[in-house]
Amino acid sequence: MGLGSIGTRHLTIARNLFPEADIRVLRHQVCLSIPEYADGCFSIIDEAIAFLPQIAVIANPAPFHVTVAQQLAVKGVHLLIEKPLSSSIGGVTQLIETCHKKRTVLQIGYNLRFLPSLQRFSNFLLDNVIGRVLSVRCEIGQYLPSWRPDTDYRQRVSARRELGGGALLELSHELDYLRWIFGEVEWVNATLSHQSTLEIDVEDTAHLILGFVSADDNFQLIGAVNLDFIRHDTTRSCTAIGENGTLRWNGLTGVVELYEAGGKEWRELFHYPHQRDYSYQAEWQNFIDCINEHNTPLVTGEDGLKILEIIEAARISAASGRLVTVAAMAATDHIIS
Repeated sequence: MGLGSIGTRHLTIARNLFPEADIRVLRHQVCLSIPEYADGCFSIIDEAIAFLPQIAVIANPAPFHVTVAQQLAVKGVHLLIEKPLSSSIGGVTQLIETCHKKRTVLQIGYNLRFLPSLQRFSNFLLDNVIGRVLSVRCEIGQYLPSWRPDTDYRQRVSARRELGGGALLELSHELDYLRWIFGEVEWVNATLSHQSTLEIDVEDTAHLILGFVSADDNFQLIGAVNLDFIRHDTTRSCTAIGENGTLRWNGLTGVVELYEAGGKEWRELFHYPHQRDYSYQAEWQNFIDCINEHNTPLVTGEDGLKILEIIEAARISAASGRLVTVAAMAATDHIIS
């Protein structure tokens, strides 16, 4: 469902994995021709349901994910839903419950978890390479018009509120991998703003301070997260500051570096250059393995819901100017003065 850049990538991977499969595309507009790698094209959901697919990939704009996914889920279809799971929490719990009831796989497309460099970054932290982590700094930035320079950025999902755009939703990969590596987020203090002259009706910058749940009552790990559409020097990185040094992940180069206590320079611990489709292919393999072996995917529907809860808390925080706890919310009950 959906055949933008990410939908097209999924279609290509699916065809490579299943050269003999019958693959159809569901689009909101009438198909004038059959897309490459597809065997047919639908324009209404009822046609897609009547096709009785075994697998569906939901890659249309986030506000429409749950509506389509729920209709397929009740038919017992395995679902791979692009990130974010939705643009709001509404209907998400019902979708998750339906998939559990039907015993189908629901996987959310936070594919960065499948990057070897990020996995190794996580493992180094688990191995206490820098001791206890004291602080985390995470940022991603890229100038929105440069994402896909052959298209008008103003018409893309990222730029439009009604399509689920904005830095907070579009760049939520960072929230997912931080939660995956460092644990549940207890509270958020956020600022969302439109800092640039970009012609968009969503925030181009999000600054978040996260407080992670800790088993040690005397210590809480704090993370700083910066997400933006305005940075010309494209950046994706995560830095963990620990008692015995600092560990840094470069999400563009696939390098993990260590600066040891008492050291004088960074030392490379791991380097795995990113290949364009590797993490998506690994995501697909995990999805298929979970279907065949009845396993739980690396990124579950519950994981997708947790990220939406963090995003909702960030929105409330930005609107109220206060720190907000993360939970399935009655918003006013969770504002902390």
